[in-house]
Amino acid sequence: MLLNRNLGRSGLQVSGIGLGCMGMSRSYGPADRTACLNLLREAVDVGVTLFDTAEVYGPFDNEELLGEALEGARDKVVIATKFGFQIDPTRKPAVTGLDSRPEHIREVCEAALKRLRTDVIDIFYQHRVDPSVPIEDVAGAVSELIQSGKVRHFGLSEAGAATIRRAHAVQPVAVVQTEYSLWERDVEEAVFPVLEELGIGFVAYSPLGRGFLTGAVNLDTKFENGDARAANPRFSAEYRQQNIALVEAVSAMAAERGVTPSQLAIAWVLAQKPWIVPIPGTRRSERLQENLAAGKIELTEEELSRIRSKIEAIEIGGDRYAASAMAMLDRSF
Repeated sequence: MLLNRNLGRSGLQVSGIGLGCMGMSRSYGPADRTACLNLLREAVDVGVTLFDTAEVYGPFDNEELLGEALEGARDKVVIATKFGFQIDPTRKPAVTGLDSRPEHIREVCEAALKRLRTDVIDIFYQHRVDPSVPIEDVAGAVSELIQSGKVRHFGLSEAGAATIRRAHAVQPVAVVQTEYSLWERDVEEAVFPVLEELGIGFVAYSPLGRGFLTGAVNLDTKFENGDARAANPRFSAEYRQQNIALVEAVSAMAAERGVTPSQLAIAWVLAQKPWIVPIPGTRRSERLQENLAAGKIELTEEELSRIRSKIEAIEIGGDRYAASAMAMLDRSF
């Protein structure tokens, strides 16, 4: 059984490793819906309690998938979803911009509740900070949803330290979610100290570097149609050769420890702070089991020091998103 973790001082307790569900509907090519339903139910059976989705995944399909899979286990799980985009499903790409106007937040909440087949959202994240809407207004809108019983906790995704402080002053932020892994550690310097000070939990998405840290991607890998990594600079031919050095280092350290690269990467994230919960995604039962087994790995201080020394000596090439998506990241430090 998975050990639980407290996400900060919010009173929100979840399994120490959650499940990121985005890849079941988008970003990594076609997915078998029935297989994904089965995997979600398996995750519940083995003790996963935190499930992460968003209206934009699909769009909308992922919330519907999660709602169907978890309907019979609602009292056992914590469901996190997100708002903050303008979405036109008739267009490609479907995302047409940011939108965190309070009236839009309320609309998204009502629609998400229906798709998720529930009467309350456990964590409602602002998916990306909207510079055209004061974060105080966003926090106020979510606060009203919490008071009405439709939302339990307020979260922010990819928010900078200053934004977190401003939001928290209006409505306590329970959780911040940002990409964090052995190859993406920007939040450590400015964001983590604020989270620790304010008692906010942290959810680490893409703890396996979108599969890169597992060793599954090599110099010859060709991505399928619909796989977002094809447009990701870090996976480009220009930078892949440079970034393979990190994979080689992780694989070597994992072999020494007698674990897989995925398990080492997840165990490292877990070891950084007791209030961090990684949410690796997968569509396969064997990968789910492999990832969850990382929760039993305890890295020593000496091992952590060696890992830190090795990863800091490797320069990662390329941004983690294409330019248009990078422009949406809040860096208000």
